[in-house]
Amino acid sequence: MEQPEDIFNNAFQQSVELANNIANKEGQADLWDIADGVLAGAIQYWLYSRQPCGDPRCDDCQSINTAELRMAELRRLIDEFSIESEYYHSPNDINVGRA
Repeated sequence: MEQPEDIFNNAFQQSVELANNIANKEGQADLWDIADGVLAGAIQYWLYSRQPCGDPRCDDCQSINTAELRMAELRRLIDEFSIESEYYHSPNDINVGRA
């Protein structure tokens, strides 16, 4: 059985490969459209997977038992994953120092 970290890494890698495959197959497609579609699907799946169980006293569901709490958790993860990304900073960012 795969470890949770392996499952995360596998899902992460497959989503990147999916986007790359679509970009290669649809040569004229806008990369932003592909990325937006992959992101929309990931958000849909994430929200689906975070439905509370229905027990108002469930400790596991306390952090996601309202739509607002689910969105707060999603935003937290977006911040975390974005900052960890090798693409977070770009050499073309306007706030990059130039000599």
